[in-house]
Amino acid sequence: MIAILATVVAALAAALHVLIFVMESIGWSKPRVWRRFGVRDQATADATRPMAYNQGFYNLFLAIGTAVGLVLWWTTDAATTVAGFALVVFSLGSMLAAAVVLVTSGARYLRPALIQGTLPATGLVLTIIAGASAGAAAAAV
Repeated sequence: MIAILATVVAALAAALHVLIFVMESIGWSKPRVWRRFGVRDQATADATRPMAYNQGFYNLFLAIGTAVGLVLWWTTDAATTVAGFALVVFSLGSMLAAAVVLVTSGARYLRPALIQGTLPATGLVLTIIAGASAGAAAAAV
């Protein structure tokens, strides 16, 4: 049951990071998008577009890592399951670390960091609990 909940939360974290990718890498030129990120004018948005484009792809790659990890985690082969678990933990941990770094950028980034980091943090805790439960069950056999 915890593994299913962990999977759902991790998938939601991945979906959120895909949305962030879309905003940063595809929709950055739209004022409603760059204003959401605290950019004040079109000239600044144009100047920061290459950085946003690059940053968006980081978010996409973390989402892909999480999705691939989830697929592998739910396979029946033990080695692939372990690899998938590790990939999910790494990807969610990286998402959470990025949110922590965002908080260190200033108090005005607390809300975006909470938005960016809550699902990965929750998913990471649930995934680790699920992995520990599965490991204990396997050791008992």
